[in-house]
Amino acid sequence: MPDVFLFLVAAMMLTLAPGPDNIYVLTRGVAQGKKAGFVAALGFSSGLFFHTLLAVLGFAAIIKAYPAAYHALQYAGAAYLVYLGIRTLRSAASMSLEATMTPVSLSRIYWQSVIANILNPKVTLFFIAFLPQFVNVQAGHVAWQMLLLAVVFILQALAIFSAIAFFSGIVGAYFKRQARAALYLNRLAGCAFVGLGIRIALPE
Repeated sequence: MPDVFLFLVAAMMLTLAPGPDNIYVLTRGVAQGKKAGFVAALGFSSGLFFHTLLAVLGFAAIIKAYPAAYHALQYAGAAYLVYLGIRTLRSAASMSLEATMTPVSLSRIYWQSVIANILNPKVTLFFIAFLPQFVNVQAGHVAWQMLLLAVVFILQALAIFSAIAFFSGIVGAYFKRQARAALYLNRLAGCAFVGLGIRIALPE
């Protein structure tokens, strides 16, 4: 059996580090409430199953061997986040100061989060590099051990993202009681998405 406890501690530290996923959950929760943040958290956690499958099948090794494929996915993910940001900013620009923000449907938030996670090849490469470090090769059943570790990672990520969504929802609810807050929160979310897209597109 792999060292699940040590893996859990390492996974929690990595999940808490600022990145596109938790920042997306944070901005969505602030802009639209904790329910939207929870849905975004669920979407990102669901997307991790895709990366788990690729890691177990060894697909990440193909991406690593062919940089062009990696960069294609990298830029596709960056473009998608920028697209979401521009749409959000355009929505904010079309609002009058007295109007309230038109909320994005929860189903759309979920699938936006899933797609944004799937289109991030860095997550796949992370899984293929991180999971094997905690696998006990002598115990055999390497694929099943990786699946177990992946499930642990996904569950702890969902818990942490949900906590971020909860507290961001409280902050968002406070600001929404202020005049014009919906407009400014929408702009903040749009700028955050565009910034994340640019960050992903930049070289390390």
